Amino acid sequence: MSGMLQGKSENTPKGPNSLPATDEELLLRYREDRDQAASTLLVKRYHSEIYSYLRRRLGNDALATDAVQTTFIQVFSKVHLFDAEKKFKPWLYAIALNQAIDAQRRSKRHRMVSLDQPGRRKDEGDSASLAELSPSDEREPSDVMDMSEQRRHVRQAVSRLPEAQRNVIELIYYQGMKYQETAEILDVPIGTVKSRCNAAITKLTEAFGRMELFRK
Repeated sequence: MSGMLQGKSENTPKGPNSLPATDEELLLRYREDRDQAASTLLVKRYHSEIYSYLRRRLGNDALATDAVQTTFIQVFSKVHLFDAEKKFKPWLYAIALNQAIDAQRRSKRHRMVSLDQPGRRKDEGDSASLAELSPSDEREPSDVMDMSEQRRHVRQAVSRLPEAQRNVIELIYYQGMKYQETAEILDVPIGTVKSRCNAAITKLTEAFGRMELFRK
């Protein structure tokens, strides 16, 4: 598995019409033929993204690194459970979320670690925070400091949301998931996703009084 996570394929698998193979095509190639080039490309496509998601959720580099490793191990060991009629990405995130929950349990954490960890680097590949969803123009240094402080407060506010609401906010606003994809990841109806999202936004906007920051 370590080779799968780090290796590079000389031949990029192609789909129909010589276009790059889709995620689903790659996973099915691995399931049917144990195509190592296909599995390696899937890992390459999603490793950084899944690490960013798990790092934010777990608040710890070591835990996130281990969870990424076990996520892809689960993906390829449980490939026979993948529904070929569905998309790969929500299935991947569902596995990653389960690995995060397991990691929290193993470390005896009963709530998510603060999102504002000391020494957090800007080059970790994180997606934009909620505050960064607002229109951005060139700003004066003082404005940049204000936005940085605002983002810190947003992260703290998100970390204090009930877990069900926090999961939705993280997936939709930080990871860019659609409502339907989020519903598949969390295995709940899309209406539940929307209601949890609305409830979370209400709590966040009550805290900051700037609803426009949280609108998609």
